[in-house]
Amino acid sequence: MGVKQAPTVKGKAAAKGLKAAAAKNERKTEAETGKPLKKGAARFEQLSKSSDGKSAGAKQRD
Repeated sequence: MGVKQAPTVKGKAAAKGLKAAAAKNERKTEAETGKPLKKGAARFEQLSKSSDGKSAGAKQRD
């Protein structure tokens, strides 16, 4: 749910915090890789890689 669609003040604050945390995580990932994040499904895979180097999709198949 977006910040503007949240029905309560508490929900709006939570959505705003989540959006800020996601942006911070993306900036961190871009700084680590040294290049901008990809777009679309490739972006999800790039962000979901964990310390062991496996993506979320690869872990589900295992």
